Amino acid sequence: MPSDTQTVAPQDAPKEARPGVAPDAAVEIKNLSKVYRGSGKTGEKKALTDVSLTIPRGSLFGLLGPNGAGKSTLINILAGLVIKTSGTAEIWGHDIEKEMRAARRAIGIVPQELNIDPFFTPSALLDIQAGLYGVRKADRRTDDLLRIMGLSDKAEAYARTLSGGMRRRLMVAKAMVHNPPVLVLDEPTAGVDIELRQQLWAQVKALNERGVTVLLTTHYLEEAEELCDQIAIINHGRVIACDTTEALLSKMDQKELTIVPEEECTTIPPALEKFLARLENPKRIVIGYRRSETSIAEILSAVQTAGIGIADMSTSEADLEDIFLALTRGDNATAAGA
Repeated sequence: MPSDTQTVAPQDAPKEARPGVAPDAAVEIKNLSKVYRGSGKTGEKKALTDVSLTIPRGSLFGLLGPNGAGKSTLINILAGLVIKTSGTAEIWGHDIEKEMRAARRAIGIVPQELNIDPFFTPSALLDIQAGLYGVRKADRRTDDLLRIMGLSDKAEAYARTLSGGMRRRLMVAKAMVHNPPVLVLDEPTAGVDIELRQQLWAQVKALNERGVTVLLTTHYLEEAEELCDQIAIINHGRVIACDTTEALLSKMDQKELTIVPEEECTTIPPALEKFLARLENPKRIVIGYRRSETSIAEILSAVQTAGIGIADMSTSEADLEDIFLALTRGDNATAAGA
């Protein structure tokens, strides 16, 4: 990684994002609903139903959900592109309708689509964007943002010559020209290869460490699991889970113990039949168990009783993908039965 991607000192943080001068909740959403009117034979569509979320200041918050779940509608309401049907939403303590201008100044949006003029340089694009937000020339942070996003050496190159990853980082810089304390990233790594994705997230982490609150939507669950300290899962326009990443992962009680026996096995020994054991091949026994009901010591005792020598073993537990699938499938089943 280039040296200019390192975390900026706390005193360099945007004034609005410094502790002590900001609300505890960067975004506060209460009972937010959105209903799209029907036309002709098409009935009305409920995109959001009583969504309530609190995004703490300084957090890296993940918003997950399948296609059509309501994520984009929620983000567009915060951005002022869609009018809510009911409920309230505040950004940095400003109501999005009653204090529209202040709310808009407090948020930066990085959309999925690249909206960069290919015939401008990154430096010119950031200056133009800052001008659109009414930022005075003396207060513009063009060079600073290019440095933070690792684009200083491309400041005067045409945007069309930038790589995909660089364009994504330039999009983040554009969203930060007015120094907002809240940054929304809508599927920012879609279509980006692994190396460029890692570079982009290094930049986002640096912004978050400076005090910027980040709201992320992504389809890469391992990405959310690694980056986000809190996660909300939305499906059919409703929030079906919202907790810290650690707490969500702890709710999945299922674990697996994989044993490589010293000698090949052709059947599951009777001593292991009371467990959820399966023979994947003669050299691999997989035993499923619930941590709250069974200990590894109990399983190993049964393995010893069965006379199986252990050449190697490993354990695995549920990840965010398992939780996501379990919750959304359960929600789908509920919706289907409604």
